[in-house]
Amino acid sequence: MLFGRPPRSRSRTRASAAAVGVVTALTAALLAPSAEAAPLVQQPTAYVDPLIGSSNGGNTYPGATAPYGMIGWSPTSTNGDQTNTAAANGYDYNTTRMRGLSLTHVNGAGCAPGAAGDVPIMPFVGDVTSSPSADTKDAVYAAGFKHENESATPGRYRVGLDSGASADLAVSPRAGVADFAFPAGKPASLLFRVSNSLNGSEDAHVDIDTAHHKVTGWVLTGAFCGRRANGGTNNRKSYYKLYFSASFDRAFSSHGTWKDGTLSPGSVSGSGGEGYATGADRAGRGSGGYVGFDTSSDNDVRMRLGISYVSLGGAETNLRQEIAPRASVADVARGTSRSWDRELRAVRIGGGSTAQRTTFYTALYHSLMEPNLISDTDGRYPGMDGVPHRIERGQRAQYSNFSGWDQYRAQIQLLAALKPEVAGDFAQSLYNFSRQNDGVWDRWVHISGATHVMTGDPTAATLATFYAMGVRNFDYRGAFDSLVRQATVPRPDDLSDAGCPGQCTGQRPNLAQYLVSHYAPQDVCHCWGGAAETLEDAVADSALAKWAKLLGRTDEAAEFTARGAWWRNVFNPQATEGAGYIQARNADGSWVTPFDPGSDLGFAQGTSATYSWMVPQDVQGLAAAMGGRTAAAGRLDGFFHTADGAWSVKGGDALRYDPTNEPGIHAPWLYNALGQPWKTQATVRQILNTVYGTGPSGLPGNDDLGTMSAWYVFSALGLYPQTPGSASMLVGAPLFPKAVVSRAGRGDITLSAPAADASHPYISGLSVNGRSSDRSWTDARLITSGGSLAYRLSDRPDTTWATAPGGLPH
Repeated sequence: MLFGRPPRSRSRTRASAAAVGVVTALTAALLAPSAEAAPLVQQPTAYVDPLIGSSNGGNTYPGATAPYGMIGWSPTSTNGDQTNTAAANGYDYNTTRMRGLSLTHVNGAGCAPGAAGDVPIMPFVGDVTSSPSADTKDAVYAAGFKHENESATPGRYRVGLDSGASADLAVSPRAGVADFAFPAGKPASLLFRVSNSLNGSEDAHVDIDTAHHKVTGWVLTGAFCGRRANGGTNNRKSYYKLYFSASFDRAFSSHGTWKDGTLSPGSVSGSGGEGYATGADRAGRGSGGYVGFDTSSDNDVRMRLGISYVSLGGAETNLRQEIAPRASVADVARGTSRSWDRELRAVRIGGGSTAQRTTFYTALYHSLMEPNLISDTDGRYPGMDGVPHRIERGQRAQYSNFSGWDQYRAQIQLLAALKPEVAGDFAQSLYNFSRQNDGVWDRWVHISGATHVMTGDPTAATLATFYAMGVRNFDYRGAFDSLVRQATVPRPDDLSDAGCPGQCTGQRPNLAQYLVSHYAPQDVCHCWGGAAETLEDAVADSALAKWAKLLGRTDEAAEFTARGAWWRNVFNPQATEGAGYIQARNADGSWVTPFDPGSDLGFAQGTSATYSWMVPQDVQGLAAAMGGRTAAAGRLDGFFHTADGAWSVKGGDALRYDPTNEPGIHAPWLYNALGQPWKTQATVRQILNTVYGTGPSGLPGNDDLGTMSAWYVFSALGLYPQTPGSASMLVGAPLFPKAVVSRAGRGDITLSAPAADASHPYISGLSVNGRSSDRSWTDARLITSGGSLAYRLSDRPDTTWATAPGGLPH
């Protein structure tokens, strides 16, 4: 056993005392003074740059949000098409024109348009003389800005527009305060584009209360991924209503509403949606309202706003509960900044460059933006069955926004390790949704909608991982039983092609056939790709097996352990001359041809070359299928390098590593199980140094609700999740001389690597809890109970450390 040895008796032999002395000396050498001297960061928010990932397809958003917040107040940019945006999440750093500041966002979602972007509010300088919905090219009621007039920090966003107007926004979890300033003496208005969500809307409504200086309303919307070519028409549907209530510190000098092309000055109520199409089918449609202000003697306007997915009353209560009546933007910003510091201090790093600290803490910030609150302060939330519910007893909040196919590989492990209470509430939230959805656990949940996006059964992998990592504050027995039913009992939707390939309705497509074939046949799959579906289900089933074992459910453990090995049924050892690959099969057992390792036939957002490594639950079995660990490591070398030996880790090559998408992001860590951990250390460091960084293009691609950022956080700490359903961590070389991971109610994890710098990317020795270790992995107790890892780093590969066959990750 690596950890948890029983205490020795006080009567020690001279030999054992000498051994202790050697271990103590080794530990002392590893914990050199330089590591102890590296001061730990105390104010992580000082290093967070929300603009990282806002170009290069990262799809992050720079606006104001709180940890796991319901509100994410951020710009909707425009390239001259009111039915579209500059990027999937509404903001692209290279597009400096906006048509509003929207209230809701999801970090890094890849569908274009992305999730939410509800109710853009636009400060407009000039007279409102026509319907803003008729401004289909965003030529009139939009404005440019310059980045030197823009500032983004955790919980606050400020921008000065070329029109002379400016906005300063700060938020609590469910509410916000804004200061708008306008040029003195010029016409000034705020436009509430209630129907203009990123994906469109079915309906929307606005009311203007001039006596009480209020604007209220709602939008009925949804349709995440509703425009994608591969099945998007299946999801052009509404599944949530967002309510808002905005009050002002001064009277309105003018007001009105609009619908489609008609402006109605003086009107106090308006309605109308845009639909979910794009281009001409949607252009010119929609509704909203505007309020004007007299700037002759006072050109500042303060607005207080609350939102809710339950009711208008819920929005107003959320505002009252979270923001004091006279709180300023600065007051609210300070409070939320403190909240972010509390969350981010879960990992305190010491040392490293300013750029590295900025990249690290921004990645941690992005990792902890999701899941998002959808329950009000009174515990009510919209159910997946379309009616309001209250959170379960013992549950603190209902969360949503689950990009399962992405998050189960890294983000949910980070959440469980750092914030187990949030992870447990999130697990209960997903279980609540499944019970409201006839027992189906959807693979991509947005607000209260089942979107069916992607493939596999990621919730099984997610909740099994939560449980393995010590999360217990959810109904884990009920959830386990439900997920087992989903994996074993076929349903009519399993045979539907609705939404395929990208949003197949069946959660376990053609399950009956899968249970007979022991793989997902490409020709009768009813899924995105048969080979990918088989691999995803095998990972999920392996995770369920581990969970069953921890629960003492021996029959299920045996059944799902066997199913976790079904990946072998889509591994064709003769796929190419001299090399086996994962390959799609038909129901009659024949291989789908023609076969090309660089093709995505049978796969989802990836190629066979990438998916052939997606067997984290059985790396030794995969290596054996490839001809042994040495042969597999040689093939892995070719996955990260071109034929002439140059690094290929930035994507763009169908045969090699793609850091922008999830199926292969664990691959750099596979060398540990292949007995060549120094190659993991070199490969991970190359990716950390060249793929991630500061600035708007600092992410390799879609952040996917914090998944790519979580990869960076783990890798920079020198740890990475071994496989779903497990709390074991693979060990790599830390980027920082020191780090402390703190969790309420659990022991700290202390990581010390005194020599950590750009020239020392290799491990030559490791001490775990004060004892020398020759293993490139840790067991579950590091995560569940805490502990210490002390690294000796080197400037050259150590090809002997952690290479013994008996000590490899299994």
